[in-house]
Amino acid sequence: MSSPAIEALSVSELNRRTRQTLERDFGELWVEGELSNVSRPASGHIYFTLKDDRAQIRCALFRQRARFVGAPIRDGDQVKLRGRVSLFEPRGDYQLLVEAVQAAGLGELLAAYERLKQQLDSEGVFANARALPFPPRKLLILSSASGAAIRDVLTVLAARWPLVDVTLIPVPVQGAEAAPAMIRALALLNRQRRLDPQRDAILITRGGGSLEDLWAFNNEHLARAIFHSRLPVMSAVGHEVDTTLADFAADVRAPTPSAAAERLVPDQQALKGRLKEQQQRLTQGIARRLERESQQLDSLRARLRHPGEALSRQRQHLQGLQTRLLRAQQQNLAQQQARLEQLIRRLGGQDLKRRHAQAQQRLENAQSRLHQAMARRLSQERQRLQGLGRELNAVSPLAILGRGYAIVHNHQGEVIHRAQDTQPGQALKLRLGEGSLTVEVKRRYKR
Repeated sequence: MSSPAIEALSVSELNRRTRQTLERDFGELWVEGELSNVSRPASGHIYFTLKDDRAQIRCALFRQRARFVGAPIRDGDQVKLRGRVSLFEPRGDYQLLVEAVQAAGLGELLAAYERLKQQLDSEGVFANARALPFPPRKLLILSSASGAAIRDVLTVLAARWPLVDVTLIPVPVQGAEAAPAMIRALALLNRQRRLDPQRDAILITRGGGSLEDLWAFNNEHLARAIFHSRLPVMSAVGHEVDTTLADFAADVRAPTPSAAAERLVPDQQALKGRLKEQQQRLTQGIARRLERESQQLDSLRARLRHPGEALSRQRQHLQGLQTRLLRAQQQNLAQQQARLEQLIRRLGGQDLKRRHAQAQQRLENAQSRLHQAMARRLSQERQRLQGLGRELNAVSPLAILGRGYAIVHNHQGEVIHRAQDTQPGQALKLRLGEGSLTVEVKRRYKR
């Protein structure tokens, strides 16, 4: 009896599955150890071993990532590596594909960085947010004259907007002299701004590197110099994952030098494309407008008549109006003449003397009635006035005083109503029906 067939994986299939499992399960991670067996073949890749006192792992740093590593890769260095666990399928070698290299023992630097960052942030040093001119008339670049960053920036600027005027101020971008040199350059550029007002933007840039390589851009005095700069500043230090205090203090931060150049100037190709599109739209619009105007011109031409025809019609119309005007004048004159004759006949039949005498008599009668009415009205008003005078005299205080009463005033002119309002020896004034008296209070009585 034959045994059942056994399904077996090929070696390449096993290695492929193993690689997929490692890459899926571990993902990206950090590993710390010591470098050994560092090899740099002509391909530009770097191969080495990372080990500790009990184990080791093969590592590969490919060329496109190696050029971003600023720290030297040397045997015996203690480093932290960021990468992905994988498997080199042809040999079945378990390895670490390195993305970034960082010297070990950076904890103190990172702690100092965080403390200084919080201090400057609380002081408002990171509050700059001015917009840079777009595009700048004259761009001032602080960078290393021999670094890859300046080459990337100039290449992008030349391709996108060759009209920009660029001035490179070479400064060290690494080491103890870097921060003081950049501070002096910023101060000089701001002083020279009055001499050349066309200078209107500063770019501070360098390529990637380790935390130590970029430490000059975490200098407290450099961050303050950027904050106080009257010229707006863009910072593009390192790569996207690198963030320095200079980036926070600047008005604008770009993730890379190339990205900074792209943000500073427009893309001439895109502008040319939009210009071409606008030109096409303008050409099409002009063509459509010409078609409409041509059609309207044809319509007007069809409606247009010879000027002689129009003059002939106007002449006939004018003659008709002239005939109607003469006929209307004659009719109006005849009507006015007939009315005048009728009025003359009516006037001739009137007795003017008799009508004048009648009018004179009516006027005399009206005058007589007016005089009589005026006399009656005057008598009525006189009687009414006398009655009002009697009523007024009846309620007048003077009439009451005339019957023997008096009004008592103090020296302030106030009327005294009660005996209690006076004092013995007080001088009072009495107003009588005729004249007044000044008296002195001897005694007061309640009744």
